[in-house]
Amino acid sequence: MTFVDRTPSADELRGVRYLFTDIDDTLTTDGQLLPETYQVLWDLNDAGIAVIPVTGGSAGWCEHIVRAWPVKAVIGESGAYAVFRRGRDVVFDYWEGQAIQTERQRRHLQTVVDIIAREGLGFQIAHDQAFRLADVAVDIVGHPPAEVDRLAACLRDRGATVAISSIHINTWIGNYDKRSMSERLLIEEFGLSPQAVPLATAFVGDSRNDAPMFGYIVNSFGVNNVLSILPQLSHAPRWISTRPAGLGFADIGETILAAAKHREA
Repeated sequence: MTFVDRTPSADELRGVRYLFTDIDDTLTTDGQLLPETYQVLWDLNDAGIAVIPVTGGSAGWCEHIVRAWPVKAVIGESGAYAVFRRGRDVVFDYWEGQAIQTERQRRHLQTVVDIIAREGLGFQIAHDQAFRLADVAVDIVGHPPAEVDRLAACLRDRGATVAISSIHINTWIGNYDKRSMSERLLIEEFGLSPQAVPLATAFVGDSRNDAPMFGYIVNSFGVNNVLSILPQLSHAPRWISTRPAGLGFADIGETILAAAKHREA
């Protein structure tokens, strides 16, 4: 069985034209993109279903992905910007503007460093911080959940927005998240009306920072590793795959493709 509880019907998914997806531990498996997963990305693209990764990942990752993968766009740094290809050029569309968000990031990075030093919990700034344009990322792998939540609370007390993924605390100053930039992208870039969004979209995720997307996208999926954090989610996925990470995504992608073929028939 592909799904934990109930397999979605073809009728429920037949209208999906835009598939949003998290990357770390959703598309990737142990940090790598498996061949099965990459093939499904191409199959979705060839079927006319636009894939849009929505990630806490850095601008460096986002530019590579939009150039090299079969995707329509990438939303990076938890909604700070959307990245597109325009011919040979790569364009970054910021939530508020590059200058504003870059200056906020500069000040916030120092705040995060100071809090980490004060709390003495041994956290480290993520290795790809130099390639980030708007947020600050803190590595959390190996830290107990209580320590992660303590650091997150300290950041929120300083007025920061915080999102917790399977590998990072992502934190920034600004009123946006994965959901808000996805909504803007659908309406302003792809021309969907708000009324058309529920039938035309799907989302796949695995972690706490995906909760806004689980709440926004009706056709929401979790890969199996989401089960461990379900009690911590303000919004849960509608369906959960039986396989984890990239293998679960491959199963979800195949299910959406089968629904698309049913629509054409």
